[in-house]
Amino acid sequence: MKKVLVSGAGGFVGARTLQQLAGRVQLEAFPRGMTARASREELLAFVRAAEPEVIVHTAAISDTGYSEAHPQESRRANVELTLWMAQAARETGARLVCFSSDQVYAGLPGKGPFAEDEVRTPANVYGRHKLEAEQRVLDLLPDAVMLRATWMYDLPGRGLPIRGNLPLNLLDAALHGREAVFSDREYRGVTYVRQAIENLLPAMDLPGGSYNFGSENPLTMYDTAAEFCRVMDILPRLVRGDRVRSLAMDCARARQAGIAFDDTARGIRRCLKEYGL
Repeated sequence: MKKVLVSGAGGFVGARTLQQLAGRVQLEAFPRGMTARASREELLAFVRAAEPEVIVHTAAISDTGYSEAHPQESRRANVELTLWMAQAARETGARLVCFSSDQVYAGLPGKGPFAEDEVRTPANVYGRHKLEAEQRVLDLLPDAVMLRATWMYDLPGRGLPIRGNLPLNLLDAALHGREAVFSDREYRGVTYVRQAIENLLPAMDLPGGSYNFGSENPLTMYDTAAEFCRVMDILPRLVRGDRVRSLAMDCARARQAGIAFDDTARGIRRCLKEYGL
């Protein structure tokens, strides 16, 4: 049984990783808050003592607006911390699997879907920091696996932390009579988080490199929201926005390595079924 050390264990992805993979790998987590305050030396010492075979790095500042307003905090959390994880993995011989983001594609022209080598210069601080982290980690540790994740969602329950996500935002709009604005010129995959975590197990054995990792989606975000509403049987007031953007990813590289996801429209059906809804 592999020993897996997880960062960000109190967060949306990390907490679910610990719960969902329990009993299938030997799990250990960084102490709560450690990755936010520890020095490089303290982090290295903890990893040495833990002796993991795999480090799954989920800790990050993932709020794009917060990263834009606090670029130094974003750099520390999204670049420096990730590089320290790579240094710890190289020193201990552990495999490193890091969550990156579809935001590395922000600013590319066209509607996609984009393959891994199509990245240029992301249009926001968070995306630039995630791309820099990928490049620096892979320079230091070529067998690291960098997973470019989409926007992910789950429903409340199971004692796990929750955050705003597409189905919850739509439910909130329906319950409170609010408008829900989505553009028919924006493209993006949206992924059920539990399927992403299930796919972490085969991801631990991928060849080193960057991988688009999540549900593909040919629909606009307006049409995606409408499909989620139809499947969930809710009727919020959907309004067409004017945002022009694509973060849509071509996940052929991961798929060819045996990692498969539902497309975005099928993913919400899987989620509702697993919750008995």
